[in-house]
Amino acid sequence: MSDATGPVTDARGNRLDQIRLTGVSATGYHGVFEHEKRDGQTFVVDVVVHLDTRRAAAGDDLRHTLHYGELAELVVAVIEGPAYDLIETLAERIAATVLADGTVSAVDVAVHKPQAPIAVPFGDVVVAIRRDRTKLPAAEPYVPPVTAPPTHAVGAVEQPLEIAPLDVAPLVVPPLEPPTGTAQLPVAPDDQPTTAFTVPDLEAPAPIAAPADDEVVGEVVTDRLDVAPDAPVDAVLAFGANLGNAQETLRAAITEIGQVPGIEIVDVSPLARTAPVGGPDQPDFLNAVVLVRTSLAPRELLRAAQAVEQAHGRERLEHWGPRTLDVDLIVYGTVLAVTEDLELPHPRAHERAFVLQPWAQVDPDAFLPGLGGGPVAALAATAPDREGVRWLALDWLTAPLPAAHWEADAGPRPGGPGA
Repeated sequence: MSDATGPVTDARGNRLDQIRLTGVSATGYHGVFEHEKRDGQTFVVDVVVHLDTRRAAAGDDLRHTLHYGELAELVVAVIEGPAYDLIETLAERIAATVLADGTVSAVDVAVHKPQAPIAVPFGDVVVAIRRDRTKLPAAEPYVPPVTAPPTHAVGAVEQPLEIAPLDVAPLVVPPLEPPTGTAQLPVAPDDQPTTAFTVPDLEAPAPIAAPADDEVVGEVVTDRLDVAPDAPVDAVLAFGANLGNAQETLRAAITEIGQVPGIEIVDVSPLARTAPVGGPDQPDFLNAVVLVRTSLAPRELLRAAQAVEQAHGRERLEHWGPRTLDVDLIVYGTVLAVTEDLELPHPRAHERAFVLQPWAQVDPDAFLPGLGGGPVAALAATAPDREGVRWLALDWLTAPLPAAHWEADAGPRPGGPGA
């Protein structure tokens, strides 16, 4: 990218093209004074969209560029929509709406308030921002009412979800018991496809429910992420651990998440042993991705995942530090959202091979929505940490893997670094 006023470039340093939409005006009810929210006033918005227009031009195909007519309608809808105290908030909402279109790399938004209640003569008041894939907007995209959604619209990020039947049977995870016996080291994952998994009988852990609101650390937020879906939604959870018997922890955690009312486990990925990314010197991680279908709201699903973490002694003492269990909500349907406590999709999923590679194994056609997204298999092949994935194990839910049983304080791991 570039600074906030200069040209925007792509990953190779090539300057991107621009689509400029200026002077879009509508009546809004934004301001800190009561009369502003009561009487309204005219707001004017300028938008500069940074993107590569060559593919659209080569095929004369609107699908590969921005539909600026629909963009103008969406900008007006945001201006005329919910009232905000600050035009800074209005600018963020417009930027989020534009960036929800996958063809857009960056956007400049200028909100003019020429009738602002200022006691001295003035010409205009303008708030101007630039947002891109690395500096995301601090607001959610505007979503048009679900009536007759446009075929290609900036910000049309949530359509009525139709769940197609999967080729695999839902995973029924029976209670776990301590693993016994030995198993051969894992084979390459393409030797055979993974379909459904059965976990051996283990001592049944007590069912874990999402914590009550008064048990949640931090501010309890109420917004659309607290609204349960009309129909079950497909979601993706990423599990990781590198303290204690990590394999046993992950097996138990997957069982526990499947016992939460409103969560059905659909499939579980192969187990990946991965080098830590960032943070202090620490043991390798074991990682797995779990596909679920849920009737819980996004934030309810997050809290259920956090409850499972807490049940396994998760302590957030050090950023990117070692942990007994880490459970992240990666994707919830097609929802795009940025809030204080939850960002969807997960903001770093597109560059984390320890999420992308197991996910691509269990769902080769998976697609990561949102900024930086794309086909999961392609993202996995180019992820910066892809060399850190040591191996993948297919049968890890049903058999113990000796190489996965190191203890954090037991000295060097089997095979040493890079094994």
